[in-house]
Amino acid sequence: MNCTFMHKRIPVAEIEIDDATGFIQKIGKIYAPEHLPIGITVRKGVADRTAFNDWWTDRSIPASRSGIREALETLKVSSTKMLLTRCYGLSLSDQYWIRPEDSGLRWEEINFFENDFSDDIGDILFGENKKKDILNFGSPDSTSDGNLKKRWKIIDGKRCLIKGGSNPFRQQPFNEVIASEIMRRLDIPHVPYTVIWNKNAPYSVCEDFVNKDTELVPAWRILKFKKRDNNTSWYRHFVNCCEALGIKDVIPFLDRMIITDYIIANEDRHLNNFGAIRNAETLEWLGMAPIYDSGSSLGYDKMPAQMRSENDVQCKPFKNHHTEQLKLVTSFDRIDFNALSGISEYITELLSCEGAVDYIDESRIRAIAAGVERRINNLNQFAVAHTAECKDSTDDDVEEDIAEDYTPKMNM
Repeated sequence: MNCTFMHKRIPVAEIEIDDATGFIQKIGKIYAPEHLPIGITVRKGVADRTAFNDWWTDRSIPASRSGIREALETLKVSSTKMLLTRCYGLSLSDQYWIRPEDSGLRWEEINFFENDFSDDIGDILFGENKKKDILNFGSPDSTSDGNLKKRWKIIDGKRCLIKGGSNPFRQQPFNEVIASEIMRRLDIPHVPYTVIWNKNAPYSVCEDFVNKDTELVPAWRILKFKKRDNNTSWYRHFVNCCEALGIKDVIPFLDRMIITDYIIANEDRHLNNFGAIRNAETLEWLGMAPIYDSGSSLGYDKMPAQMRSENDVQCKPFKNHHTEQLKLVTSFDRIDFNALSGISEYITELLSCEGAVDYIDESRIRAIAAGVERRINNLNQFAVAHTAECKDSTDDDVEEDIAEDYTPKMNM
């Protein structure tokens, strides 16, 4: 399929997509190289096709998504990449899309920010039976990343993301609400979450923080702005890339994100679930995105004894251990620890609600609440002894930063 790669209303490049695999076979004329996704280089008028395909593949639903194999069988589609062309690559996270040759399609007619979209794909991704023979593939659900079951819905005129939790505790939706409350009390910019129920299972809901004029650029893309040398840590490389791009107030943002992730023992702050916001047409950077996607935390897949020991808590995006990542924080001046007074009572009340107790028992609730209090106390002591110098090095740097896989693990 021949088409024009578009950035909102701006033609960026001519591309050819293989109808059988969904891969980009050929990149033709480049019209606006500055509007290509960050990390796709152009040399002598030729775009890097491998980098383009990497970006295109990242745009599709991961093959490890819960229930995706059954969904593809129902949809009679061979791979998640094939879903991309069916929705013109449109997303609710950015303004990129593909315009098939001679289609005459216009951004105003098809973008999901201003137009309704189909629930067909979301229904099937959530395991519902196929309701009709001819499905409408015009849905942002085909371009949603992550391994947990999720879908987009228009609720009261707002674009909202609904996301489930992993077995056996289904804890992630509640964790999103707890993280939101902690950040609200600490006055940290964040995306608010609530919990809804569907077929006796909890799901988190949040409103899209991207609109028809803006877009999210994940940290993973920002890191590709320039090459990292082996003597530069991932933290410093990210800061350097942001500064080179003109993204402001990066270090204060990272301070607050690292502090939040320590308090909630976040294990999955990978490079695709934080980033920066820019204007899609002018390419002006508006700042770092509010903190979102904090569900894989608070011992979501661990037993109470494991939560208390905290020996196997993983860390991302810069270091393998939270204690090492905390050393990157330049200042604790913005953190009012008194604002977190009574947070354990809030957590206990939330997790004791009707429905939650079917998944989370009292011993688990006590371990979660006690763990948060313990880490707040540890953090308070760390802040008192903290110096103004950011202790940055390549020691304990992450080697591979990918999203958490929620496939059940066998205990040997």
